[in-house]
Amino acid sequence: MRLVDSINDTNSKAKEVGEKYLKTSYEYYKLKIFQQLTISVSLVFKAFAIGALLLLGIVFLAIALAILIGESLDNYALGFLWVGFIFLILSLIVFLFRKHLNNLIIKKLSKTFFN
Repeated sequence: MRLVDSINDTNSKAKEVGEKYLKTSYEYYKLKIFQQLTISVSLVFKAFAIGALLLLGIVFLAIALAILIGESLDNYALGFLWVGFIFLILSLIVFLFRKHLNNLIIKKLSKTFFN
């Protein structure tokens, strides 16, 4: 009878330890998901804010450059045309190197996400 009681006691302890492990693991993964979610949302918000301000700055710089080129050519339309061509060339360069940009972004985000 002592053997059966000992086995029952061991089973009860194993059950308690298992339940405690599952509860602790659940809490850990819940916190880990929350951490990754907040990091991701923060990253998207910062990228949006910085991107919006950068875009606004680039627009003003492009207008200023177009006016400057237009004044030097005595034709504002040609100045805006030159700036348009500059943006088209930059867009083509970015398009050609898009795979390199994707790899760079994936490497940067994976360091943040998996640490």
